[in-house]
Amino acid sequence: MALLSKEASLALVRRVHRLIGMQNGVTLHGAPQPRPRRNAPRPGAEHFDVIVVGAGPAGSAAALVAARAGLKVLLLERGEYPGSKNVSGAAFYGSAILHELIPNWWEQAPVERYLTRRVLAFMTADTSVAIDFRTTRFAEPPYNGFSILRPKFDRWFADQAVAAGAFLLNAAVVDEALWEDDQVVGVRVRRDEGDLRANVVIACDGANSFLAKHAGLQREFHAHEMSLGVKEVLALDEHVIRERFHLHDNDGLAIEYIGAITEEVSGGAFLYTNRDSLSLGVIGQISSLAEHKRRPYELLETFKRHPSVAPLVRGGRVREYSAHIIPEAGWNMLPKLYTGGMLVAGDAAALCFVAGLYLEGINYAIQSGIAAGETAVIAHQERDFSARSLARYVERLRARHVLTDFANYRHAPGLVNSPRLQNRYPEIIAAAAEQVFRVNGGPKRKILPIALDTLRRANISPMHVLQDAWQAGRSFGW
Repeated sequence: MALLSKEASLALVRRVHRLIGMQNGVTLHGAPQPRPRRNAPRPGAEHFDVIVVGAGPAGSAAALVAARAGLKVLLLERGEYPGSKNVSGAAFYGSAILHELIPNWWEQAPVERYLTRRVLAFMTADTSVAIDFRTTRFAEPPYNGFSILRPKFDRWFADQAVAAGAFLLNAAVVDEALWEDDQVVGVRVRRDEGDLRANVVIACDGANSFLAKHAGLQREFHAHEMSLGVKEVLALDEHVIRERFHLHDNDGLAIEYIGAITEEVSGGAFLYTNRDSLSLGVIGQISSLAEHKRRPYELLETFKRHPSVAPLVRGGRVREYSAHIIPEAGWNMLPKLYTGGMLVAGDAAALCFVAGLYLEGINYAIQSGIAAGETAVIAHQERDFSARSLARYVERLRARHVLTDFANYRHAPGLVNSPRLQNRYPEIIAAAAEQVFRVNGGPKRKILPIALDTLRRANISPMHVLQDAWQAGRSFGW
């Protein structure tokens, strides 16, 4: 397992660029440069109560909460506008969480479809076995989840923070945190007289958070803890989408795939229906991509050609291609979440929940942003911005079930990325299903002999199955 040292981060970025074969549209922050850990602000720097770095879901939620409380809030965005550097399509589960912050938010936000159907598909090279869940209950307010396009959604969400009184500064690249007496007191922005002071800085600057690392809160990542996702948005007629996916009105579908579509690479794939487009992509563990010398866009093309996927994407025109790094190790890669004058939220805090049955991140980003904003408000009420005061952030994350979810499912990422679960079991499930459903004039066999024969041909012993069943129980059952 390669440890990504600070000096090797640039090599990681170059490796990711080589893996995806292009640089345009890559949502990566630049590699960290060696610099002194402590930098005092320049005299005369403008002062805010709260500076939020990153106008994604976590940042906008934090800025909205703090601005509503009457604080002077600055929201810094690296891109030309919020969402401009994000990968477009996404599934946003946990609508009720945002409903708490903005009642009936779906009536004004640019959502695509509410997700009423969810499919988990186990794939071989020519077969697919799926668990298909569908309910009309998820079509009722406040809805369970939506498909969204991030550039539109993030821009709308940041506008809510601005409407509440926050200042938004786009195209603002933050290089580092500023320190006084071992406490963060602002940020250095890449512009003339770029120092900006604040009582509290909330770092929401993405999976490769320079601020969290610069503050000594986040350790360097292992390559097996990060994945690279590549995604396409395919334009497709709205009527065709309804007919092809058997959707009614604004119903939506999310499909997650595991198995041969990533070949020998640890990872998976997904497909979401938008109003008049499809979002589909492949996610591969960076260490596994490098080990097997596979490029994600090659896996994406293989995925699109699969017999069960090709009919779904037929006729789609590529509207967008992009890539993104994803923190996937869950509980084991969470950073220290606070220090004097600073909090860490969203992807910067590695709050991406990838646990097989669950592929969620936006809801945890919003939860952490709300908790960070609330913590900043209390700190201002008490005029105490010390690490001891900001430690309340952890309590609020527990109260919102964020840390409890990550702790309870801390074993899941290791199980999900294991070779047997990634490739062997999908093959076994497909082979067993074929035997059960095939009619050839011979006697019909019972299920257990079919299962044992399939395991024997796959060279997997019953002991391996019991071990994995115990791991699955530890990860998901108890």
